[in-house]
Amino acid sequence: GAAAGPGASGGAGASGGAPTSPLWREFRARPYTHPQIPYVGRAGFLGGRKHFPRLPVVADVRDHGARPDGSTDAAPAINRAIAAAGRRGGGTVLVPPGTYRVDDVIRLGYDNVVLRGAGSGRTTLHATRSLTELIGPYGSRYGGNKSSWSWAGGLIWICPDARLRSLTDAIRAQAWPFEGWTGNERDEWHTLTELAAPARCGDWTVTVEDPSALRRGDRVLFQLADDDTHSLLRHMAGDVEGAADYVWADKTKLTSYVPYEWPCRVVSVDRWRRRVTLDRPLPLDARPAWKPRFTTLVRPVTGSGVEGITLDVVETPQSPHLLDKGYNGVALQCAWDCWVDDVTVNNVDNGFLLVAAKACTLRRTRVTGRGSHHPYCCREGSHDNLVEDFVLAQRTVPAPAGTSLHGINVEGLSSYNVWSRGRMEMGTFDTHRGMPFANVRTEITVDNTGAHGGDASAGPLYGARFTHWNVTVSNQRAGCVKIDDIAPYSATVGISEVRQFGQIDVPDFTGPLHSRIESYGHPEAVHPRNLYEAQRAID
Repeated sequence: GAAAGPGASGGAGASGGAPTSPLWREFRARPYTHPQIPYVGRAGFLGGRKHFPRLPVVADVRDHGARPDGSTDAAPAINRAIAAAGRRGGGTVLVPPGTYRVDDVIRLGYDNVVLRGAGSGRTTLHATRSLTELIGPYGSRYGGNKSSWSWAGGLIWICPDARLRSLTDAIRAQAWPFEGWTGNERDEWHTLTELAAPARCGDWTVTVEDPSALRRGDRVLFQLADDDTHSLLRHMAGDVEGAADYVWADKTKLTSYVPYEWPCRVVSVDRWRRRVTLDRPLPLDARPAWKPRFTTLVRPVTGSGVEGITLDVVETPQSPHLLDKGYNGVALQCAWDCWVDDVTVNNVDNGFLLVAAKACTLRRTRVTGRGSHHPYCCREGSHDNLVEDFVLAQRTVPAPAGTSLHGINVEGLSSYNVWSRGRMEMGTFDTHRGMPFANVRTEITVDNTGAHGGDASAGPLYGARFTHWNVTVSNQRAGCVKIDDIAPYSATVGISEVRQFGQIDVPDFTGPLHSRIESYGHPEAVHPRNLYEAQRAID
C-alpha cells in the first residue's frame, strides 16, 4: 500500500515538549464556531471510523469468468460478480492476485459491496479504453469545447446504479447532465420541511415547521438558497467587508452552484417540540432569507468500497488541458459513507474524483505514472470527505506542452473536507474557484510545482475557514499554500518559509481578511501536528 506521509503518527499528544498552538487552544474552547478553523472532526467514513467493515466473501470474480492472466476482458465478469453481491444485499467480491484486463467501466452501484483485491502490489486491473471510447464524448454544460471527462467519471465508478444509468444515458444523448445530489436537473427534489427558526453555524439541532416527513436515520439534503443581494455567498466568504463590494452577479458558474446542498443524517426527531438533531453541526448559518429547508435527494450508494487494487491504465500521452479522453481512476459520485483503501492508479488522466460525495474516506492511495490533470479532485458539492496517507508521485515522463497539473483540488462550494498525511512529489493545493470553504489540509509535504485552475465565472478561490496546518514546502513556493493574504477568515499554521514566484493566485476580496498565521517557517514546531487527528481526539 501507499506509504504514509511525514510524521504519520499524527495525534494530539505531546510532541517533543512543543508548546501548544494558541490557535489550537482557541479552537478547543469553541470547536464548532471558531471563526478561522472549521470543525472537521467527523470527516470521513461513518464520522471518521478508523476500521472499514470486513464483509463476508460472497463472490470470486474467477467464478464469473475473469482470468488473472490478462488474456481476456474481465470487466463483464467483475461487473457480474458485483451485481450478484448487490442482489444478495452486499458482501465482498474477491479479485485474487494477478492481472485482469478490463475493457469497460467497473461499476459499484449497490450498497454494502466491497471489491477487494489481494493488495495494490498483487492485484492489477489493466484498463485499455477511455471513457470517451466506452460512453462517448462528454461536453460541458457550461459550453465551449471542453471535455467533462477532464473532471468527471472513473474507470472504477462508485455511483448508485440508477444514477449512473441516467448519467450515461444523458451523456450519450448529448444532454449534458447536472452531476449532483438531485439528479440530472437541479430541480429534481421536493421539500420535506422548512426551518421554523433561524439557526447558527455549529448548531446540531434545528426547529422545523413540520417534522412528520423525517425519521431517525434518514439521509436528507439541508438546502440554502441565495437572495438577490447574494448574502449567502457573502456569508460563505465570511461576511468580510470586501465580499460586499465583490461582483457576484456575473459569476454565472458560481451562482449555478446554489442552492447550497449539504447532505446530512437525522439522528433524532422531537415531534412535540419540532426539533431535529443532525449527525454533524450546521456548516453555515440558516437565515430566513435563504429559505432553509430539508429536501429529498437521489438515493446514494452507501457502505461500499474498493480495496487492495492497482488500476493500471494503458499509457497514452497526457491530453491538452480540458480535452481529457477519460482515462480516469476511481470516481465516487452520489456516494456516502464509502471508502477506497490501498489503491494505486497509474497513467491516469484524473486519479481519484469525489463528485457530489459525502463522508467518504480515501486511505493509502497513490497516483503514479505519466502525470495527470487532476490527481485528486473534490467538486460538485462534496462534503465531509477524508483523504489520508496519500502519495502523489513524481511523473515518469515530462509533461507534454499545453497540459496542466493541479494536485489536491477542491471546488464547487465543497466544504469540510480533509487532506491529511500526504506526500506530494509534484502538484499544488489547488483551490479551483467555485468558492470552496471550511476545508483542511494538514501534515503534508509538497514540492509545490502545480497551478490552480478554475474559470473566472466560478468566482472566488476561497471562502471562509480554510486551514493549512503543518505543511512542509520543499521548494519554497508560496502559491496556494500560504493563504493568509488571500483567503478570508483562514488559518495558515506551521508552514515552511516560502516566497512568491510563479504565482497566479491573487486576492478576490479587498479590505481586511481577518486571517491568521502562526508558526510561520516552523512546521516542525507546531503542536498538535495533525489538525484532523487532534479534532478527532476531542470529538
